[in-house]
Amino acid sequence: MNHRDLRLVNFERMEAWPATLLRARGNASVRALRAARWVLRRKADGRYLATLDADGKLYALLPPALARARRQLHPAELSGHLHQVERQPRPAPMPSHALREHCVRLGLDAGYSQRHGLPLVPEPSWLALADFDRWQRPLWLLPQAAAGWRRMQAAAAADGVRLEAISGYRSHAYQLGIFRRKLARGQTLAQILSVNAAPGYSEHHSGRALDIGTPGQPPAEESFEATPAFAWLCENAAAFGFHLSYPRDNPHGIVYEPWHWCLRT
Repeated sequence: MNHRDLRLVNFERMEAWPATLLRARGNASVRALRAARWVLRRKADGRYLATLDADGKLYALLPPALARARRQLHPAELSGHLHQVERQPRPAPMPSHALREHCVRLGLDAGYSQRHGLPLVPEPSWLALADFDRWQRPLWLLPQAAAGWRRMQAAAAADGVRLEAISGYRSHAYQLGIFRRKLARGQTLAQILSVNAAPGYSEHHSGRALDIGTPGQPPAEESFEATPAFAWLCENAAAFGFHLSYPRDNPHGIVYEPWHWCLRT
């Protein structure tokens, strides 16, 4: 199968990755990954939960002590969801029942969305493998964003400009983890919100946004503005459907991000 046909499939608390894209983590997972078609990962921390083979046979990778997580692993239900999503010609938006509760626990009030002009962004039911990022991690995007990114990157290369993907899709749980880690380091909620959209409100959840860099430049730094890559994007990105989301003095209260570009629908 062409790597561009590979998908990440979303569940509410976990996600299924093609086993060919993942490495074993310890002896217990080596044999399981060899026979696996899918690897189920916990969204919150990327922990491997289980593998599924082509026949829907499940191999749990969690110790019995994590009983709650193990109880969520129902082979027939998991296989049925995967087969259903694989037949979808286009990703569908997924509900997130627990997101509001998590935001309240962070201290976010119900008026956040209206004040910052940021709509709730549902996770897609599946995403396409667009390519690999600077660190050779899988880059997941919506199919149309993946195709647009590949065309834009190739066009830039033809003009002598190298564009690198820094990151693409992020789950609600991943964004929530960013907030929890920064709060644990002593940052205030206001400080975090000036840099990161609240969980559920980031364009990265949509699969249409990606952070872009260029060789020799640190990732996600304002210095990217002074590069030929940024100048090329300002002149050409719109032709591929991508636009700068957070220019200077944007109405969302987010700092200037010359690296963050999003495919407009």
